[in-house]
Amino acid sequence: MEFPVPLSPDILAKAQQLSIRPEEIEEQFTRSQGPGGQNVNKRSTAVMVHHIPTGIIARMQSSREQSINRLRAWSLLILKIEENVKGKESQRAQAIFKLRKQKQRRSRKAKEKMLMEKKRRGEIKEGRKLVT
Repeated sequence: MEFPVPLSPDILAKAQQLSIRPEEIEEQFTRSQGPGGQNVNKRSTAVMVHHIPTGIIARMQSSREQSINRLRAWSLLILKIEENVKGKESQRAQAIFKLRKQKQRRSRKAKEKMLMEKKRRGEIKEGRKLVT
């Protein structure tokens, strides 16, 4: 199974595990939008890849170079297909869950526990001061 772009070994392993074949994927090059000047206005640097069996589409235009966008689009497509097939067990879904969990506020009990620990630590440090 030979992909038209040099994918990283872990992405290739995922593609093989999910049995994604390059023949099932349609690729289109379009003009990008936003900053980039003449390069963006005159050349088709944005890449859109479409996995026909699942209907999943990945579009990438983050770089001014078509080759970089092409590589990122293929990688993103494979990750999206993995998320669609595996659900919560996929690497992308776990990363999103981890970010949400980190940004979440502490519960009242957890906050109280943390503040008690800080207070205890402060009392220990206070006890180390010289007695005059």
